[in-house]
Amino acid sequence: MTVKAAWRAGMVAILLGATACTSAQPTASSVPPSASSAPTTAPTTARAPTPITVPTLAPDACARSTLSRLDLAGRVGQVMMVGLEVTDPLGRYDELAAFRIGNVFLAGRSTAGVDVIGEAVGQMQTAAIGTTGTYLHVAVDQEGGNVQTLRGPGFTDLPTALEQAAGGPAALGTRTSEWASELARAGITLDLAPVADVVPAGTAAGNPPIGASSRQYGSDPAVVAPLLASVVTALEAAGVGATVKHFPGLGRVRVNTDTSTGAVDEQTTVDDPALQPFVAGIKAGTTAMMVSSASYPRLDPDNLAPFSKAIVEGLLKDRLGFTGVVVSDDLGRAVAVSGRTPGQRAVDFVAAGGDLVLTVDVDDAQPMSSALIARAQGDPGFAARVADAALRVLVSKQDAGLLVC
Repeated sequence: MTVKAAWRAGMVAILLGATACTSAQPTASSVPPSASSAPTTAPTTARAPTPITVPTLAPDACARSTLSRLDLAGRVGQVMMVGLEVTDPLGRYDELAAFRIGNVFLAGRSTAGVDVIGEAVGQMQTAAIGTTGTYLHVAVDQEGGNVQTLRGPGFTDLPTALEQAAGGPAALGTRTSEWASELARAGITLDLAPVADVVPAGTAAGNPPIGASSRQYGSDPAVVAPLLASVVTALEAAGVGATVKHFPGLGRVRVNTDTSTGAVDEQTTVDDPALQPFVAGIKAGTTAMMVSSASYPRLDPDNLAPFSKAIVEGLLKDRLGFTGVVVSDDLGRAVAVSGRTPGQRAVDFVAAGGDLVLTVDVDDAQPMSSALIARAQGDPGFAARVADAALRVLVSKQDAGLLVC
């Protein structure tokens, strides 16, 4: 059993009174002779007991079993992550339950502290197991500086990524372990961090999404890579899944995809040195990888990254070998994707190889879910892609102890 799976399994069992599925596997064992069959006369030559071999289960057996029990709507629910206002996450959760949404993102900013957040998460988890058949991935943006969802009693005020990087990888890993344990105590299963984007030296002020807020760990990919790996390792070991972002990089764009169209990186190629931190995150075992909503003409001249099979399937999954969960950046209110309807955004992202559709808008749950179901009902190939995406999410939940088998 991994440290993460052990911790999460214990948390779910304690808070919710259920036994969570973990990755521990049975081993072959022998049945000892029965005491009642012991000889009463002179002993004879003992015979070795016949061993009973228990088949070893596949590492993803619980995830596959869960997938087989889900109908199409249930599978679509697993590939959706919908935002709830962090100051009142229970206020609209029932609306998500109606669509069997399997993952939530706590959006906004809170100063309520660990105990208050943990109580709300526990209530959502209790409700979720009855409607989705799994526990939820509960995600936050907990980077540091201006990007920190959770503050208040029990949470450390985090410095910017640039400040975090100053002490080097070892020190950063130690500090991240402390911060990650705070998230774990609050029931958070997925941190939408760390940022792997490299901002070239001297350009930070002109890079609104990353550099202007010091969200980057540095300007040299070779320096950033080990820092990024240390954060991923610490998060995963503490029982919180890491989400490396924003693939394949936002460090060179000149507008923010949340507020503008036209975010273009004219330089990134398949063997760009700026990809090194993303590769480091993959090697460190990150649970998820977030795709940016910018355009990368040298990778795909026709599509934004979340809708590009060349970028998501070809580069990230095939060339770089990422086998975890590919999550979108916000496909709800982000201006960069406003040229498509919510339903089309969800369909196009999954068709490109994406696994987890993220929207910060609760009102997107219905149109996105409906569009995914409708496309899958009329297209067996897309239905298979939904199943594959759902399985990737379920495997991540199995690793986190969020499945019941």
